[in-house]
Amino acid sequence: MISGLKLLFLFAVFLGQNAIVELQASHYVDEKLQQYANINNVDISINQPYRTAFHFQPAKNWMNDPNGPMIYKGTYHFFYQYNPKGAVWGNIVWGHSTSKDLVNWVPHGTAMFPSQPSDIKGIWSGSATILPGGTPAILFTGVDKLDNQLQNLALPKNLSDPYLKQWVKSPRNPLMSPSPNNQINASSFRDPTTAWIGHDGQWRVTIGSKFNSRGVAILYKSKDFVHWIKMKEPLHSAPGTGMWECPDFYPVSVNRGWDIQKPVIGKGIKYVMKLSLDETRHDYYTVGEYDIVKDKYIPDPGSVDGDSGLRYDYGKFYASKTFFDSAKNRRVLWGWVNESSTDEQNVYRGWSGLQGFPRTIYLDKSRKQLVQWPVEEIEKLRSNAFHLPTSKVLRQGAAIGVSGITPAQADVDISFKVSDFSKAEKLDPSWTNPQLLCSKMGHSVKGGLGPFGLLVLASKGMKEYTSVFFRIFKDHNNKLVVLMCSDQSRSSLVPDYDKTTYGAFLDVNPLGEELSLRSLIDHSIVESFGGKGKCCITARVYPTLAINGAAHLYAFNKGSQTVTVSKFSAWSMKKANIN
Repeated sequence: MISGLKLLFLFAVFLGQNAIVELQASHYVDEKLQQYANINNVDISINQPYRTAFHFQPAKNWMNDPNGPMIYKGTYHFFYQYNPKGAVWGNIVWGHSTSKDLVNWVPHGTAMFPSQPSDIKGIWSGSATILPGGTPAILFTGVDKLDNQLQNLALPKNLSDPYLKQWVKSPRNPLMSPSPNNQINASSFRDPTTAWIGHDGQWRVTIGSKFNSRGVAILYKSKDFVHWIKMKEPLHSAPGTGMWECPDFYPVSVNRGWDIQKPVIGKGIKYVMKLSLDETRHDYYTVGEYDIVKDKYIPDPGSVDGDSGLRYDYGKFYASKTFFDSAKNRRVLWGWVNESSTDEQNVYRGWSGLQGFPRTIYLDKSRKQLVQWPVEEIEKLRSNAFHLPTSKVLRQGAAIGVSGITPAQADVDISFKVSDFSKAEKLDPSWTNPQLLCSKMGHSVKGGLGPFGLLVLASKGMKEYTSVFFRIFKDHNNKLVVLMCSDQSRSSLVPDYDKTTYGAFLDVNPLGEELSLRSLIDHSIVESFGGKGKCCITARVYPTLAINGAAHLYAFNKGSQTVTVSKFSAWSMKKANIN
């Protein structure tokens, strides 16, 4: 994937490599942030309040796409796009860390850096494949001196090293190249998927691309993983979707995980195709069938290609990558979460970008969408539990405060029960965009059924807070419609931050089930999972008052209809060992 907006790239070019280093070292002061901190007696220099405690990020500098996650000899490996020279995009190499539990991570330096003609101008995104016999192989995009995007192969130098610190690039690189003969745009040919073996015993891999405005997953086949032939027809394509970055393709089941390297068909088995849309910076996916003979992916009826379809996450989450965890028979999802602050602020802090906490992916019982949930290992970080002893009715304007935990570094799980829907507002047929609807009807807009949910990273006196909440409507057929929102409009006193409000419609029936909400709060990130993981929204926020011990956490209801909090648990989260 090409990471960073054009403005970001121009900023890096304008300053130059040495200037970036000097600017970082000089501790450029964000005057607005410092001004508000001074007024409110907040010391922003202590422990960098926006660094996270249990979300993956390097010790310093820029990070973006997750690359080649895998498990090898019981050790999890995570690679990522990394700039070792500054906190803006550029000088990209592959960073590398390993873990035994997906929670605590040990850094191992640079795994790959530009060294061949086929990658001399960049080591971009790629994926790992476990070859027969257990050897891991990495296919990645390199950029040559003419800015052509090319696909390359790297193998471990020492298979007896469980940490795989050194990688050797194939002397045959590039293995896949754009040319007029194969009608591939040399500037739109990147991010190979994990490969799989088809019915004929040959390897398959897809590469993201576009033909004019049509997004395309180009399909290649190989007998030996070295000599690749482009197939005449793509695995899948869709008009009007633009460049497809970081494609991902894998099977899923209601009951268990499946490895893409062993394609399966049968009752209850579906396939997922995920694309990262370069034009909108969103990750969307479809659920469908894979014709293993024709090598064609066909989305199910109602599974929509493009940005109006289903998304992994309706907030900040991009260039995602999954891998099959053979140790626990599960598929695990990683996603890049970029900043909502300015380039200058990121340079001042000395870092930019982090990863969402790893999520396990399941197919929902409806077989129409995915369910995501933080990997179970996160629970080892829990401490100082808070539990609401009994259910509690929340009338309009009521709130429940949490005590005994650290609200700036917490795991929160709450459920709401609604028994009376008479005050649910009518959903205008024109309200088809949930994010726009959340923007118009944010936390400050009182309704009939909602908003009710959580106030996180809230300051004393409520000058700052981030609100994650539900609203319930009735459509023209009197069907109940649940809207989930993440409102950052009051998250910080500093005006320069991106405070976009996010939203999505949640596929649950509040008549038959409680509305659940889980939020992972980690200083400058709030990951929220609604409906037991049917809807996920990730936000980046930078409070000036509600930092560290000054942050508060509440359950609230601002709707005129009462709701019942049937479950409310929260835990302080211990700091993980990360890089």
